[in-house]
Amino acid sequence: MAWYPGATRMELQPESDDQAAIRPTQLIVHSLAASWTAERTYEYWHDSTNLESHFGLGYAGDLAQYIGTQTRADANASANLRPDGTGAISIETASNLHATDEWTDEQVEKLIRVGAWAHQHPAHAIPLRLCRSADDPGFGWHAQYNAWNPNGHACPGPARIAQFKTVVFPGIVARATGTTTPEEDDVALTDADIDKVAVATVNKLLKGGALETSDVERIAKAVAARPATLTDAQVQALATNPALAEAIAEKVAAKLAARLAN
Repeated sequence: MAWYPGATRMELQPESDDQAAIRPTQLIVHSLAASWTAERTYEYWHDSTNLESHFGLGYAGDLAQYIGTQTRADANASANLRPDGTGAISIETASNLHATDEWTDEQVEKLIRVGAWAHQHPAHAIPLRLCRSADDPGFGWHAQYNAWNPNGHACPGPARIAQFKTVVFPGIVARATGTTTPEEDDVALTDADIDKVAVATVNKLLKGGALETSDVERIAKAVAARPATLTDAQVQALATNPALAEAIAEKVAAKLAARLAN
C-alpha cells in the first residue's frame, strides 16, 4: 500500500485490510459539505458510516490518509474498482454546508502536493491531464462524470471546479514537472485560462510588441502568483524590464475583468 508521507496516517480498519486492491489511474477531488478537520472526518468514517475516501483535508491544510492508495475507497462509485482492477484515489475536503465556497490557500497547497506525489509515485504515475472520460487516467472532480457521481450532485461545487481547472490542476502540473503547462492534447483548459493569456502576452512583447502603462502590483498578483507558467527567459525579461511587466499586468487584468463579468 502507498502512503503519502506528508499526511497524518489515521488508518481505517477493517476497511484498510479487507477492501479490494486497486491499481490507481485517477485522482478525484470531493467536497465534504462539512467544515470538519481531517481528524473529525476520520472519526465520522470510523464510527458512523462505511463510506470513505483515501484522504481528508481540513480548512487549515490538515491532511490525513485513511487507506493506502492501492486499496479501494468507496467515494467514487464505479471509479472505485473497475473490472480491469484500476481505480481512483479520492480526497475529501472541508467545505461549507452547501459546498459553495472555494478551497483555502492551505487546502490548495496540499491538493497540489498530493497531486504531484500521485503523478510521481511509481505505484500510480497518474498522467498530468484532466480525465477525458470516466475511465480515462488523469485528474478530475466528483461531478465530472455520471459514472463517478450517480446521484447527480455538484461535488465539489462550481466554485471549486473552476478553481481546480485554473489554479489547482495547473499547480499540480507545475509542481510535478517544474515546467510550464502540459501539452494541449493532455489537458483541456479553456481559452480564457489566465496562464495562456499571460504566456501569450509575454511572448508577444518579447518579440517587440508595443508596451503600455499599467499597475506593476497587478502583474505581481496575477502572474507572479502563477510563476510556473513562464519560462526562465520570460521571468528574466520581467525582472529586467518593469515596463514589460506593466504591459502584461494591464492585459491580464482586463482578461480577469472580462471573466468576472460573465
